[in-house]
Amino acid sequence: MRISGRPLEAASWAEFVSLAVLLLNLATAHVPAITSLGGPVHGCAYLFVVILTLRRPGLGAGTRLLGLVPGIGGLLVLHRVSARG
Repeated sequence: MRISGRPLEAASWAEFVSLAVLLLNLATAHVPAITSLGGPVHGCAYLFVVILTLRRPGLGAGTRLLGLVPGIGGLLVLHRVSARG
């Protein structure tokens, strides 16, 4: 049974974009509503990336550890998986 990478891809991009929005908000206007919405979105996306990376079969320990990197870990995992095969 082949496990699709689409959920990991969606969670990785959600994590990355939400972090970018949070940092941009922090550097500019610092609107509390953006922080209140973006923080939980980023946190949930990060947790999804970690769980999906740990549950994905056939990954080495180094690739699994990349999934723990906040912000870009999921994208690094996807890059390593696509480069491998």
